[in-house]
Amino acid sequence: MGEYLNPGNEAFQSIVNDIYIDKTGLIAYINSTINTPRKLTHFSRPRRFGKSFAAKMLCAYYDRSCDSHALFAKLKISKTDSFETYINKYDVIYLDMVRFVSNCTDKKNIVKDIKTRIIRELKIEFPEIKDLEEPVLPYVLSAIVAKTNKKFIFIIDEWDALFREAKDDFGLQEEYVQLLRGIFKGGPETDKTIAAAYMTGILPIKKYGTQSALTDFKEFTMTRPAKLAQYVGFTESEVKKLCKKYHMDFENMNAWYDGYSFNRIQHIYSPNSVINAVTNEEFGNYWTDSESYDSLKNYISMNYDGLRDAIISMLGGKSVRIRIGTFQNDITSFKSKDDVLTLLIHLGYLGYDAAEKKVFIPNKEVAEAFADSVSGDKWEDVAELLQNSEDLLEATIRGDCSAVANALEKVHALNSSVLRYNNEASLSSAIMIAYYTARRFYKIIPELPDGKGFADLAFLPGKGVNKPAMIIELKYDKDADTAIKQIHDNRYGGDLKKYFGNLLLVGINYDKDATGESRKKHSCVIEKV
Repeated sequence: MGEYLNPGNEAFQSIVNDIYIDKTGLIAYINSTINTPRKLTHFSRPRRFGKSFAAKMLCAYYDRSCDSHALFAKLKISKTDSFETYINKYDVIYLDMVRFVSNCTDKKNIVKDIKTRIIRELKIEFPEIKDLEEPVLPYVLSAIVAKTNKKFIFIIDEWDALFREAKDDFGLQEEYVQLLRGIFKGGPETDKTIAAAYMTGILPIKKYGTQSALTDFKEFTMTRPAKLAQYVGFTESEVKKLCKKYHMDFENMNAWYDGYSFNRIQHIYSPNSVINAVTNEEFGNYWTDSESYDSLKNYISMNYDGLRDAIISMLGGKSVRIRIGTFQNDITSFKSKDDVLTLLIHLGYLGYDAAEKKVFIPNKEVAEAFADSVSGDKWEDVAELLQNSEDLLEATIRGDCSAVANALEKVHALNSSVLRYNNEASLSSAIMIAYYTARRFYKIIPELPDGKGFADLAFLPGKGVNKPAMIIELKYDKDADTAIKQIHDNRYGGDLKKYFGNLLLVGINYDKDATGESRKKHSCVIEKV
């Protein structure tokens, strides 16, 4: 049992000893690729989405230096036909690239250090093979397999750590890519030495132009997880079982941590946050434990045309259309707002609808990360609105019509094309930003979004929230009483129909064509039901 060669199963044992969701179906997929043209797998996901857990699980299963039968006996993989075929049958080379990058005193020597350390352990494990002095790792692997007739399985965790930590050292990046190409270049040599490989990280494999740096890998990413979608995070059924077992409210769990959606699986939850909520018995923002807001702030502050408007629109609950094809799978080669937004998908800050080709802020937890990151010269007006949203919510609840009207005038004054009230598609977005704080207490539902010049929203309080439900409707060139009448005239269904409790009807009107002091003057009527 070594540090890089055959690391054993203790790491996965500690994972199973804690709150554990059975994701061993991923092993069955990797088993299906062994010794096939599909044997090289890359599966990228954001931080704290279980990447390292999966890598340690695969090590425990394939590593021939240990016996993992008891560890997997009660897990799903044990029920498959391939279980006994491959368990503990291979020499595993496990590389944690974050550890290499963190422990290397001179980043210039990282690639050389990787080769040196692996070859050193191979020499210790295979002392009977005399011709291992060759410093080229692929040749050393070939020499071992030629003598033992046993292939290797490679597992590389956080493969892209070097691209993230040495983001401007393109020479070092190329040296690293060349090492990986040498090991996984495809063709007869790779077929002779590698039974399978599993590589994971935050970023997809680096592209040079339109070409992947490692063309033989089959990729599964946050924009296209395909058949591995259920292993991106926790599924809804898995989260419901956790909530039932640990007496957690599923509705709150859904609001805080759901929101990632794929063609095959519509509801994927952030694993780290769900586990933290269960162990702490408290819902909240656990994103700060794994990500610095500074990184998000840096990306959303980039000066690309349309990026600011896109962020504002998503803060208001809207989806934004993007093109993901130009992204070069690194954190430096940005050429447009779409490249930045695509990176935010892979970092977990945005969800992606592949069918609609749109991005959105996935849940309450990530929305708070965006809200906390909005500051600086470009964002002062938006930050002020978000900061004032708590006062607006309280003014609405206590029926202060003047305060509500004045607050919404500030929203209207925000100089951004996406927030022009005359555009009814963005009207609800403006209201959502104005009532941003309400997300902590309410489920916000668009009601009857069609019709000329209005957008109304239903605010339903979450479980245990002692606040009234609200219906907010805004009109222009009429009056606030007309907005209230509109609410009364509509027979609202869905979740509103099931609601019993206090209700506020909030009607807002403004004159879109007025001039002088009356320009965009708002009036408000609040009726308690």
